[in-house]
Amino acid sequence: MSPEFPVSELAVACSPLGDASQARELATQLAIPFLGAVKPKRVTDFSVLLLFDEQGLCLQVTGKGAPGPVRAEFVSGKAGYRREHGGGTGQLVAKAIGLQKTRASLHVVDATAGLGQDAFVLAGLGCRVTLFERNPVIHALLADGLARAALNADCAPIIARMTLRAGSSTAWLESLGESGGEDAADIVYLDPMFPHRDKSALVKKEMQVFRTVVGDDDDASELLAAGLKAATYRVVVKRPRKAPSIEGPEPATRIEGKSSRYDIYPLKALPGSHP
Repeated sequence: MSPEFPVSELAVACSPLGDASQARELATQLAIPFLGAVKPKRVTDFSVLLLFDEQGLCLQVTGKGAPGPVRAEFVSGKAGYRREHGGGTGQLVAKAIGLQKTRASLHVVDATAGLGQDAFVLAGLGCRVTLFERNPVIHALLADGLARAALNADCAPIIARMTLRAGSSTAWLESLGESGGEDAADIVYLDPMFPHRDKSALVKKEMQVFRTVVGDDDDASELLAAGLKAATYRVVVKRPRKAPSIEGPEPATRIEGKSSRYDIYPLKALPGSHP
């Protein structure tokens, strides 16, 4: 993963209603400056802030005209609406995982979790989901979002099925492929970040902010190889609809949506599925 800005341009801050003690702790953990209470649009020394406000932790680009904050949000917003009004197992990600074909409770390893939106959908449909996010900034946002959602009565049962792990998913998958055991991954799910040559793919300001920190997953082929060794039933890769497949074996089938698609690498039939 290759972030597009130097760490020296990142700092932690808090608003007057933010949790200053958590902010200091995170700054120490990430070994970046803590600015205390600031107004993000007036900060000029740092390009991006990890900001604690009254809603929790967010990622905020600084300067005049900067887009709004980005945070991992499960209770309200798109995730909340999708939880209440989503299409159940008819959703594309659910179809790709195979939830329409089995009633078994699947263990899905989301090896590139990002802000956890797809993992939340799958957990809401009954899957046990292990999440990995190796970028420490995004990992912190995701941990904060999960912790806040766990306090919500409607979301708590879903969050209880989600486990966020630290470290490299590639190393974990490789060790899992060798040992198996109770952590065995039924499904490995990948949504790697790739260089975007089509500028229209960056229309959303939120995605621009996110990519500034995350960069690209240059080792996607290694992730796929590790996933194929570790998964019991299938590996599913989310891609922009017109993007090439990850280097490696060709997917057996694809499910396409308006802007994205899911490449499916089946290994064996899902439990209880029809031939």
